[in-house]
Amino acid sequence: MSSTGVIDSKGGDNAFTAKSVHQNTSEPMYSGALSFMRRKYSRDLTGIDVAVTGIPYDLATSSRPGTRLGPQGVRRASANLAWAPHFPSGRDIFAELSVIDYGDMVIDPGHPEKLPDMIEDHARDIVQSGSKMLTIGGDHFITYPVLKAHAEKYGDGISLIQFDAHSDTWEDDGDRIDHGTMFWHAAQKGIVDPSKSIQVGIRTHNESSHGFNILYGPDVQNMSIDAIVAKIKETVGNRPAYITFDIDGLDPCYAPGTGTPVLGGMTTHQAVSILRGLAGHIDLIGSDVVEVSPPYDVSDITSLAGATMAWEMLNIHAVNRSK
Repeated sequence: MSSTGVIDSKGGDNAFTAKSVHQNTSEPMYSGALSFMRRKYSRDLTGIDVAVTGIPYDLATSSRPGTRLGPQGVRRASANLAWAPHFPSGRDIFAELSVIDYGDMVIDPGHPEKLPDMIEDHARDIVQSGSKMLTIGGDHFITYPVLKAHAEKYGDGISLIQFDAHSDTWEDDGDRIDHGTMFWHAAQKGIVDPSKSIQVGIRTHNESSHGFNILYGPDVQNMSIDAIVAKIKETVGNRPAYITFDIDGLDPCYAPGTGTPVLGGMTTHQAVSILRGLAGHIDLIGSDVVEVSPPYDVSDITSLAGATMAWEMLNIHAVNRSK
């Protein structure tokens, strides 16, 4: 469907048939090739503002698996959003931005020790082209090699804006591939600057903040949306910023399909409102949505939440470009 309610009977499969990356067609939500938001599949990054890519990796999980199916689930759910302009702005994001679905990175689970470097190489190809990268995971470990690729392009000391139930800064032996320790590594190596980074929605205990600014789950529930947005903007300023959205930052009633759910999280209304409040106010260099695990989902509501958060990240890029 389109915003006019008319389906183009001669269209369909825009992911493969689109003549332009700006092209939209009206397709039924229940059929057709499922790229992210019906975007054209392409590996040509020439002139591309944002490349959406999947990293179907879940070998670093500590609890329930299944996030390797996250990119597939989020793409499928995005068909529910692709028919209309952005709400509430009415912005035609794909007329303003050149956005492609770059497809998934190929994961070979037979060589797990090689995968972090392979993820970094995959990200480097996109980031060094000048395109912004929007990644669909996959477990949260993937953000670490993706951040390393961004640091090569934009410099160390990136400001991380992390929506999450877990800090992911627990210390380890230095060699673990783990979705609960990677931001400790990123801080230790200077890839992110904890003093200019912020974690939003944390609801699990860690003995040390490691210098990160934190808005704990109860803080988020007791603050207004405007106050949360103001705190993020105050922390990050005009520095290069990367948003990572672990879907377990949402309360399990809004995102049951994840590996390590924690009660007391954000509502979807809070999450999208915060992201909308950041549009035009942060220098967004890249972003991701991670930890969507479709096998544990109910009626695709977690996948839909993930697709919506990614949609809002595209809106930030569109608003930033218009300024």
